Amino acid sequence: MTNPGTVSNAHASISPGETAGGKPPWLRVKAPQRQRIGAVADLLVDLNLNTVCQEASCPNIGECFAGGTATFLIMGPGCTRACPYCDIDFDKSVRALDPSEPERLGEAVQRMGLSHVVITSVNRDDLADGGASQFVACIEQVRRRSPLTTIELLIPDFCGNWDALAAVMAGAPEVLNHNIETVPRLYRQVRPQGLYSRSLELLQRVRQGWSRTYTKSGLMTGLGENDAEVLVVLADLRAHAVDIVTIGQYLSPGPKHLPVARFVTPEQFEAFRRHGEDELGFLQVVSAPLTRSSYHAGEMQRLMQRHPR
Repeated sequence: MTNPGTVSNAHASISPGETAGGKPPWLRVKAPQRQRIGAVADLLVDLNLNTVCQEASCPNIGECFAGGTATFLIMGPGCTRACPYCDIDFDKSVRALDPSEPERLGEAVQRMGLSHVVITSVNRDDLADGGASQFVACIEQVRRRSPLTTIELLIPDFCGNWDALAAVMAGAPEVLNHNIETVPRLYRQVRPQGLYSRSLELLQRVRQGWSRTYTKSGLMTGLGENDAEVLVVLADLRAHAVDIVTIGQYLSPGPKHLPVARFVTPEQFEAFRRHGEDELGFLQVVSAPLTRSSYHAGEMQRLMQRHPR
């Protein structure tokens, strides 16, 4: 059992500039074939919708699209923050929200027959409410068109605008996800416009104000942290009443992004999972090299059945 006193630092050796060709075998996935992802991709084109699967170059796109799932990316595709780990395009221009987007998203959920939907967004710091009103409109359209679908939101920090958070939570999403992303020491480098303490406060406010909603967060390994720091983040998240955590390997999108500092082994990811669930008491820790924040999100319904609120 891994605990803070017996941390394993096992990882694959890597030089700071190593390219994707140097990935260890557990990170090599086949490129998605067009026929496997075509139906979902065609629907997204038809309805003019974005997904984080495509915009952020997710390695699991083939599996998820083939299974008829996607994480919808609203208010994009450009983001007003330029986090150096992220493949979403930077766009600091002031842009009006598309009033038809929520209706088109609701139609997509209905046409795909989704039992659980994940809705996320780019950061929209150019908007007074950070885009909270668009989240609300999307929730309303999903509820109208597909009332049995459970809703998971993956939200930005709204620059600490807690009124915006309250507006979103008034829509009563079943799951509220906000990613912590990395360890405190690396925030200035990895997430320069974010604040570690603000993200923790957001998650705790959700738990305190909307106790029936499941709270969730995620972080990446391979950005320069060590295993002991990962355990500290897990402890902080649990101390702020987070229910579910995802942990995955950072993969650099390209030469303009942060390089991979290390490849964490599958065994160490499993040690993180055991520690989080058995020692800290998370309802679930999904921890594996290719885990992403909304990977296998449909399993949330089974988790909610096992741990009803």
